[in-house]
Amino acid sequence: MSRAAVLSLHTSPLVLPGRGDAGGMNVYVRELVSALAQTGIDATVFVRRNSDAPTVVDVEPGFRVVHVAAGAAGLSKESLPGVVEDFADGVGAWLQEHPVDVLHANYWLSGVAGHRLKHELDLPLVSTFHTLARVKAETGDPEPQRRIDAEAEVIGCSDVITANSVTELQQLSELYGADPKRIDVVAPGVDGAVFSVGSRRGARAALGLEDGPVLLFVGRIQPLKGLDVAVETLAGLRRRYGGAQLLVVGGASGPDGERELLRLDRAVRRHRLQGRVVLVPPQPHHLLSTYYRAADVCLVPSRSESFGLVALEAAACGVPVVAADVGGLRTLVDHGRSGFRISERDPARYTEAVLAILDDPSLASSMARRGAEAAVRYSWTATAARLRRIFADLSARVPLDCTV
Repeated sequence: MSRAAVLSLHTSPLVLPGRGDAGGMNVYVRELVSALAQTGIDATVFVRRNSDAPTVVDVEPGFRVVHVAAGAAGLSKESLPGVVEDFADGVGAWLQEHPVDVLHANYWLSGVAGHRLKHELDLPLVSTFHTLARVKAETGDPEPQRRIDAEAEVIGCSDVITANSVTELQQLSELYGADPKRIDVVAPGVDGAVFSVGSRRGARAALGLEDGPVLLFVGRIQPLKGLDVAVETLAGLRRRYGGAQLLVVGGASGPDGERELLRLDRAVRRHRLQGRVVLVPPQPHHLLSTYYRAADVCLVPSRSESFGLVALEAAACGVPVVAADVGGLRTLVDHGRSGFRISERDPARYTEAVLAILDDPSLASSMARRGAEAAVRYSWTATAARLRRIFADLSARVPLDCTV
């Protein structure tokens, strides 16, 4: 198969991650499709039009983005289920004129559109969910029943489901009854030319940071990402490291984003951390490497993560990671060797882990080295090669028909 339609209804690879609905999935789609194009796959990414951008944006040879009219600009993510059919109409009309060999849907909204188009155009469907409603519900972030039902339908009719980690494979099988024979683990990658070990002193000088421990949080500001745990962790360092700082790179996201910012402000005032919690607006992806290199520890206290790209990028830059013991983070963070995984949402446990790293330069150095060595195993080239093999295998199979 040499032509792929990549569906990404709710977020575009052209948008800066870290604000609104733009996050790790933006990076995933952009980097993966770029790598696919370099293998000879001609890929068109379909996104919902949310601005006055041109209908077609040529990113590089073999990689273009098509903006599809589906609802008014500025629709909230919660309103997008109502425009899925319009999105599918627009994609279908485009594909009638520009045929492809395979559909690759990202996130459940795109999966719903892809499921319909699969039957209308008799195409195989590869689905990547990125997050799962039933997993989020288990960790305190319930999703509407319509999403759960839609995910189950898409899973039941996808020719291949790609899981970001072994843990996600197990969740798809146990929580949704997915056939393990139709699930392939295809881990995301990291750009080693950008995210690599560098000078901490140089990075801090570039960012204007003073001496003293630096904790880093990178991600959208919403309850799911656990920024409150990061702030409480910093507060716990006060007695030993009164000058420690927490850099927060990201912006408010979702309906609870602004409320989360207010919670952050109250926590900062309550713990008298003014000037020590530094909010940094979302940055171009390649510039994040400087923030990683400047940090002593990267905190990833998410309630759930199907993969955890931030943890991989931090490790690639030689930064120990203290993360929640969930999802793909169980694969990325080698407990006690490249960082620590915390099984409880207890800031005291996070503080204890951070202190173990800050108090022991030898441990910090060995964790940094092991994390960077492990990160080399992940590349977008390898991810694209794995997906290309999946596409090739599908060319010899009759698409699954759930209507029979």
